[in-house]
Amino acid sequence: MPKDRIVNLRTIMVAIGLFLFALAISYKLISLYFNGDKYEQLIAQYTIKEFVIEANRGDLYSDDGSLLATSITRYDIHFDALSPSGKNFNEHLPALCDSLGKFFNRPASYYKKALTEARKQKNKYFLITKGIGYDECARIRKFPLFSLGAYKGGIVVEGKTSREYPLGAIAHRIVGYERTDGQGNVFKVGLEGAFSKYLSGVEGRHLKQKIAQGQWKPIDDSNEIEPKDGYDVVSTININIQDIAHHALLKQLETYQADHGCTVVMEVATGEIKAISNLGRTKDGTYAERFNYAVGETYEPGSVFKTVSLVTALEEAKIDTTYTVDTKKGVISFYGRQVWDSNRKGYGVINLSKAMQLSSNTAIVQMVHDLFGKNPKKFVDKINKMHLNRKLGLSISGEGEPFVPQPHQRGWSGIALEWMAFGYGVEMTPLQVLTFYNAIANNGVMLKPRMIREVKHWNKSIQKFDIEVLNSTLCSEQTATVVKKVLENTVKYGTGKSLYTPHFSMAGKTGTAQKDYKDKSKLGYISSFAGFFPADNPKYSCIVVIHNPDKKIGYYGADVSGPVFKSIAQKIYTSSLLIDTIEDIDSSTVEVEKKYAKYDQILDKYKTIVPNVIGMDAMDAIAIMENLGLTVKISGSAPKVSAQSITGGEYIGGRKTIKLDFN
Repeated sequence: MPKDRIVNLRTIMVAIGLFLFALAISYKLISLYFNGDKYEQLIAQYTIKEFVIEANRGDLYSDDGSLLATSITRYDIHFDALSPSGKNFNEHLPALCDSLGKFFNRPASYYKKALTEARKQKNKYFLITKGIGYDECARIRKFPLFSLGAYKGGIVVEGKTSREYPLGAIAHRIVGYERTDGQGNVFKVGLEGAFSKYLSGVEGRHLKQKIAQGQWKPIDDSNEIEPKDGYDVVSTININIQDIAHHALLKQLETYQADHGCTVVMEVATGEIKAISNLGRTKDGTYAERFNYAVGETYEPGSVFKTVSLVTALEEAKIDTTYTVDTKKGVISFYGRQVWDSNRKGYGVINLSKAMQLSSNTAIVQMVHDLFGKNPKKFVDKINKMHLNRKLGLSISGEGEPFVPQPHQRGWSGIALEWMAFGYGVEMTPLQVLTFYNAIANNGVMLKPRMIREVKHWNKSIQKFDIEVLNSTLCSEQTATVVKKVLENTVKYGTGKSLYTPHFSMAGKTGTAQKDYKDKSKLGYISSFAGFFPADNPKYSCIVVIHNPDKKIGYYGADVSGPVFKSIAQKIYTSSLLIDTIEDIDSSTVEVEKKYAKYDQILDKYKTIVPNVIGMDAMDAIAIMENLGLTVKISGSAPKVSAQSITGGEYIGGRKTIKLDFN
């Protein structure tokens, strides 16, 4: 091909290329002109972004104002080294470095070098400190240069809020939480979850600018939308009773190597839940709050349900506790299925009061069969009227569904009535059972368990939660009085007699129910105790349910769950006595005045000699010894001193400790 033709071809190709390039540029310009807003939005999307500012959740309080859950804000402080002008940076740098050095206990030269290097490297997000409190943050904001603000001073402050629980593992499930997983699912547990609409507040909004490597810096100090803090919620939980219940349950679970258990303490007159503890065995053999068994786990209550059968018989069959039943040598049969007493010889002919004290299966089942066998609907209808076939309607989520077989419905069988009589074939949660017992203690008035008293904003009340009656006449007051006495005698003379103490009265019913009894290889036990105290004027009701205690160690309700009930009652009762004494402090009697006179005489007479305090009240004896400079060690729980380690009349000498026995 001739050379001039090759040159002309190249010229044409270059011209075509330039034309296409010009065409592409024109297209881009036209596109930018007509889509300018779109591209501006894309640029902004990748350089400026709106971030959510979580509102501070309100505080959750116990009944006495102690914190159960609170939000703590911690602050991170960074420095935008490019924001300050050269004049401001150079003028305030020495004073800023001096302030930072003193605050963080580092040489001022360290900060001078670091901040100068940050400006040289055009670092817009140099870390000053992380995780400091509000007061520390406020102080740093006032440092030289930083006091000029975000634009002129370069200070970048970011707050991060976390939820803290002062009680730790105690009451973890009832205090609860609200959490969101990575997929947007919200999990609401306990009081934190149930009352989140009050606690959570309203989110705010803050614009941030992307600076480098996934880092975002607040554009300015103010927020586009300020967050609104949540309201505070006052619960009915009493931290002292909660602590007592937690440790009493934990001790027994460990002793009997049980799988899990729960206990609930309710105030009789108000239905307020004062404590609720749920503990389950972990993989390493310890116990922790994993699930709210008291609210969510249904079970066959066994013998604690016999009280329901007794109330139904007294109310519907119009009998009294002198009604007699033949226990038939400890075994009776229905449709080939046998009901046994723990005493395989039976108890002969006994009345209902004695049957309850002995927890005789055959007596209670035979009684229900004789009175309601021809009309089981009458028995079940009364149970339904007592609200035992329905949920309590709790504020917190996860309440278990009770089950009571209904005649002529699926699940009813020829032995349904008899098995129901001693707590089999029915299912309830521990809290549902306790609500029934609380109604007996409350003279037949069934109250809805209450866990919240009030929602507040500072000192202003937003909403109060009053007493709610579920059933104003679960039974007559007369029936309640009779049943209370039966349950008191059960502790004094019956299956709960190992729990009896003359120092304070209790009333209740033991329960030892078989679990997984359809498969003998898996047979276990549920040990329970439900009741109230003091027996004559009930102030608190309580239930304890323990699943699968080690059968080799023990499994009867009186042995496993009963001691937890007694421990809780004893410690609450003792605390109540101290409170009553303080309330009566202004009153005075001749006997009290004589005691104080004797107390003063001892203090005046004995300076270096140990007095004889045997027979003296505990508080006086301890005070006397401590005023002599002695450290007092105590053993026993009786109200008066029974022995002392240093005999009365001896010189103290160099001794610093004395032991007082209260046995």
